[in-house]
Amino acid sequence: MAEEKHHHHHFHHHKDEEKPVDTSVYSETTVYSESAYSSDIPSDGYGAGLAEPEKDYKKEEKHHKHLEHFGELGAAAATAFAVHEKHKAEKDPEHGHRHKIEEEIGAAAAVGAGGFAFHEHHEEKETKKEEEEAHGKKHHHLF
Repeated sequence: MAEEKHHHHHFHHHKDEEKPVDTSVYSETTVYSESAYSSDIPSDGYGAGLAEPEKDYKKEEKHHKHLEHFGELGAAAATAFAVHEKHKAEKDPEHGHRHKIEEEIGAAAAVGAGGFAFHEHHEEKETKKEEEEAHGKKHHHLF
């Protein structure tokens, strides 16, 4: 048993190993169920007759608020990383160039995360507005 090779074929392929032979058989025709594509309900086009399910606006608003907070957290973490790398660049002049590059990467990540947080804040506000419109609340503009 010590001389047997166990082949798991996970990420490595060696030249001396035999390649597996493909023995699968493909059919020339495909059969589709009639009930999946036809209906007794008359339709005027795509999606006609389908009722859109009621949106849970509070859940969607909460989801966007959580994503906004994740964006804020990411921006704070990336900013801390950039400041840390700036400090390392000053303290370690031998590897200063590397630390400056990592500082720039951290700064770029902070900008991206801040943009994501801003985007999610906008989505949260838009969801709140959609909920108000769906429930008949009108925005009264005085000016």
